[in-house]
Amino acid sequence: MKIERSKNTSKNIVFGSILKIYQIVMPFIIRTVMIYQLGVGYLGLNSLFASILQILNMAELGVGNAMVYSMYKPIADDDEKKICALMRLYRLYYRIIGLIILCAGIIIVPFLPRLIKGDIPGGLNLYILYGLNLGATVLTYWLFAYKNCIIVAHQRNDVISKITLFAESFKYFLQISMLVIFKNYYVFLIIAIASQIINNVVTAICAQKMFPNFRPEGKLDYKEIREINRKVKDLFTAKVGGTITSSADTVVISAFLGLTVLAIYQNYYFVISSLMAFVAVIYDSCAAGIGNSLVIESKEKNYQIFSAISLVIFWLTGWCTVCLLCLFQPFMKIWVGDKLVLDYSIVICICIYFFVYELVKMFCMFKDAAGIWHQDRFRPLISSLINLVLNLMTVKWLGLYGVVLSTVISQVVISIPWLLHNLFTTMYESKMKDYLKKIGLYIIVLFLGVIPAFIICAIIPDKGIWLFAIKIIICIILPNIIYIILFRKTAEFKYICTLAEKVLPSRLNFIVRIIKG
Repeated sequence: MKIERSKNTSKNIVFGSILKIYQIVMPFIIRTVMIYQLGVGYLGLNSLFASILQILNMAELGVGNAMVYSMYKPIADDDEKKICALMRLYRLYYRIIGLIILCAGIIIVPFLPRLIKGDIPGGLNLYILYGLNLGATVLTYWLFAYKNCIIVAHQRNDVISKITLFAESFKYFLQISMLVIFKNYYVFLIIAIASQIINNVVTAICAQKMFPNFRPEGKLDYKEIREINRKVKDLFTAKVGGTITSSADTVVISAFLGLTVLAIYQNYYFVISSLMAFVAVIYDSCAAGIGNSLVIESKEKNYQIFSAISLVIFWLTGWCTVCLLCLFQPFMKIWVGDKLVLDYSIVICICIYFFVYELVKMFCMFKDAAGIWHQDRFRPLISSLINLVLNLMTVKWLGLYGVVLSTVISQVVISIPWLLHNLFTTMYESKMKDYLKKIGLYIIVLFLGVIPAFIICAIIPDKGIWLFAIKIIICIILPNIIYIILFRKTAEFKYICTLAEKVLPSRLNFIVRIIKG
């Protein structure tokens, strides 16, 4: 089956962007309503549960990534029989995973009180709340979750985005109503479970309608199952490492600094995670197309795609970093008030974390698309363990500084060099030196974008929404002008413009021509 990579990617980005904007705005409203209706402690509790369940989700073992990757070639070859057999295997694995998560979640129950420093807000029953969260997680695996793989592997993330938009609209409307009218946190969680059920059922229906010939039936050869299991085994350490990295900070802050400090930190993390989710639209939209390209295109063509996407990510991430450095504090003062604002030095650390995280995420996207899991199997685990050890060593001494900087150090020292080595020894051969020069250039350009925007924004006082709006305009225009001036002559920029002219509607091509000059 020939997949229209450029067309699908553009649709995925459009609908994915709409969804992510929605998922930034609505949770922001939810957090605001929760702060003023229930109190800041509830946010900390919510974040703690999310982190615990992330740890339990290690049982997924990376099965989803392995199965989607395994489908790239049979889809390209129109091998319907093999696709159906893969779906059957995927369904079996997810049923087992759901059972493992349920059992592991029950084992954790006696240890829950030790993960919270101080009292639980509102006299809530910790065990009932945890049970509701655990039930929602288990249902994601038991209710048609395997149906996602066939849609994603065909590079139709736009369909997933539309379904999620529908289900979450239902969830957010009811949750806000319940918080305002009843101020009941239990009902808040029950609505989330109902929303997850709706999402999974509708996804299954759409998958069946789009691909009626693909049903979970048939069996794979033992050799093929063994190969998939090997990929899952390789992905396990990545899953463990990723979970520790993403959850350790929250659990450590809760256990050592308390729910209030966690809630304040999570307000900041909510903002950067929203940006991370927005950038992830590009990753999710490109992943299947990159996987397909790696199967059918030359190494030179694939390196050209890698270089172009690198420029896009460095550009977008650099611009977001500039915005965060200039707008973070004034935004938080407007949103939650001066009492729930962190020191600016911690904000700088958070911004550095965001930038480093996106670099790692980009390299991981190409690693996953190429199936380079065996060579990378120990990297996430080692990086995350170093992060955890540094967290525990520094949290009492440096507080939040230690927690954030520990993550940055582990990623810069371990993850980035390891990932680059894997990519260039496996896929792009001897081009690593040239690419490192490009990374150095991109970081220099980032500073060139930060300095003038920061100086101008620092002059403007933090007084009122209108002055904040002026800062936003400066951060939108100034860094991007600098990026265009410095990159418009590069081969990567020209390639991106050529691709944009192909996928954008003809009436919008004039924008590309203006940028090209």
